[in-house]
Amino acid sequence: MIFASANRHKLREMRELLPGVALEGLPEGVELPPEEGEGFAQIALEKARVAHAATGEAALADDSGIGADALGGRPGIHSSRYGGEGASDEENLDKLLREVTAAGGGRGAHYTCALALVEADGTERVFEARCEGHLIERPRGEGGFGYDPAFVPDATGPDDERTMSELSQAEKNEISHRGLAARELAEHLGAGTAPARR
Repeated sequence: MIFASANRHKLREMRELLPGVALEGLPEGVELPPEEGEGFAQIALEKARVAHAATGEAALADDSGIGADALGGRPGIHSSRYGGEGASDEENLDKLLREVTAAGGGRGAHYTCALALVEADGTERVFEARCEGHLIERPRGEGGFGYDPAFVPDATGPDDERTMSELSQAEKNEISHRGLAARELAEHLGAGTAPARR
C-alpha cells in the first residue's frame, strides 16, 4: 500500500501503527494536491486519490492538525504551514503559542487525524479520530514532531502533565489521534496494529 505523504515522520509512525500492513513511501515524481479543502477528511481523500491514480495501488493518506479552543479551532487544516510557507515545526509552534497566550480564554486544544483509504478497486473510506488536551506555555520533550512539545493529552490522566514529546512512542501510539484512527483502519483491513501499552 502507498502512503501518500512526503513527511518521513508520519511514514515512520504509520509503519509502527500498522505493522501488519506493508507501507511504501510516495514514489518520486508524484505530486500531491495542495492541502486545501473543507476539512481533514476531504484533504486526505484527495491525496489518496492522487496516489492511487498515479500508481494503481491501494493508497493511504493522512491529514491531521491541531486546533486551539481560544482560536476557534485554528490552525486546523493549516497546521503544517501556520507560520507561513516553508515554516519549521518550531516556527509554527511559536506562532500558535503566542496567539493562544494573547487570546486568553483557556489553553484547551485537540489534535484531529483523518486517514483516507482508496483501495485497489477504487473503494474509498475515511477513518477520523481526535485527541483532546491542552497547550502548555513552553515546549518540553525531545520526541514526537510538530506541536507535540507543547501538547499535553487528557488521555494520560489528570495528574500526568507530560507532553506528547515526553511520552514513549508506544504510549503516544496508544492515545494519539493518528493511533486511534489507525486502529479503526486496521480493524477494517483485518490487519494488526502496534501492541497497546500495558
